Amino acid sequence: MEQITLDWSVQRRSYTVSELTAEMRSVLSGEFTDIWVAGEISGAKQPPSGHYYFTLKDESAQIRCVCYKMTARYLKFKPQDGVAVLARGRIDLYDARGELQLVVEALEPQGHGALQLAFEQLKRKLASEGLFEQARKRPLPSLPERIGIVTSPSGAVIRDMIHILERRCPGRHIRLYPAQVQGEGAAEQIAAGIEYFSESGWPEVLIVARGGGSLEDLWAFNEERVARAIAASPIPVISAVGHETDFTIADFVADLRAPTPSAAAELVASTRQSLLDGLSGAEGRLRQAARLTLALRARQLHRVEFDSARLHRALGRRMQRIDELEYGLRDTIRIVLGLRARELDAVAKRLVQRDVRLQFAASRRRLEACDAAVNQAIRLTLSRARGSLTPLTAHLTQLSPLKILDRGYAIVERDGPGDRKIVKSPADAPVGSDVRVRLAAGELAARILPDANERK
Repeated sequence: MEQITLDWSVQRRSYTVSELTAEMRSVLSGEFTDIWVAGEISGAKQPPSGHYYFTLKDESAQIRCVCYKMTARYLKFKPQDGVAVLARGRIDLYDARGELQLVVEALEPQGHGALQLAFEQLKRKLASEGLFEQARKRPLPSLPERIGIVTSPSGAVIRDMIHILERRCPGRHIRLYPAQVQGEGAAEQIAAGIEYFSESGWPEVLIVARGGGSLEDLWAFNEERVARAIAASPIPVISAVGHETDFTIADFVADLRAPTPSAAAELVASTRQSLLDGLSGAEGRLRQAARLTLALRARQLHRVEFDSARLHRALGRRMQRIDELEYGLRDTIRIVLGLRARELDAVAKRLVQRDVRLQFAASRRRLEACDAAVNQAIRLTLSRARGSLTPLTAHLTQLSPLKILDRGYAIVERDGPGDRKIVKSPADAPVGSDVRVRLAAGELAARILPDANERK
């Protein structure tokens, strides 16, 4: 029989849950740092924290997504259920639930309908802030000497505008800010050009222009950053984008909309003839300075973004955890309040049944009834006693000695050594005795004298 030997020297490797999730995050962050995912948005929601939570799905799979508040403010449109998008971001592991999620850093709509939705969303938002109000529009200067233009330096648009300005108003000073007007990064360059002229204060009027194209081609002029740069500009801005039938967000925000770039040049041109010296040299120096400035700013921005990205991700995870705890706390509070409300209703019902005021009212009614009965009994008893007393009073009055005194009689009393004695015969009051005579009203004091015949 073959003998099997077990090697117990091999040590098992065990992880805590936190260690395992940290290892998985490290692997994911190294492999999936900047990816594009296509799908349809489902279950989009935005709690008070400002983050967006939604799910990207296709026919057979789905993945949870989170877009943190600091990133969401730069999205072209707000996530909405049913919209097909391309989401750029990185795969992360959410420790609290141990599940994968896509941390979204950019969203691009797919299809004309999605672009139109983003257009309408931004249009409503800026209109509610008053950026389209006619009252804030400023009139153009009548004869501008200095004209700033933000457009592509290589397209036919700038050539046509320069040709019209040279033909109609030679001698005007023109400064071009070269900007990409289509594709990724175009909105940033256009906004940077507007901000450049706004900060310098050099031009008297500013033209933002490009030729015609599809909605996708003109999308850079529908970006919120470009619209806000135009609104913040202290210089009157003319929007000259596309053909006469094309409308962009920039057209609504600008002080004046020109149907075409050529029409914008005609609006600011006059008929005075003169030479435009030094345009090529100024254009070259401006382009070189702009490129140098953008390169320096790009390197600085890259360093700042690299340092803040880690902090941003850590804060995002903490804020996501806070959102979940907040949802749980709200549910718990709702349940506890419901239980307390039911208990309070039961106590209130029992309290109503034992209301002392009701008992006092019943006792008061019984007391009032008893008081009325006692008063009635007393009145009846007094009435009966009064009926019995009346004949006795009359009889007593008739027998009273005072009645006899009223008829003229008197009562004679002799003052004795210790008591008064009624005199009923002459023997009771010998001569020389002091007597008192009681009349009907008052008394008389008298003394018994001898009879006159006896004195003789």
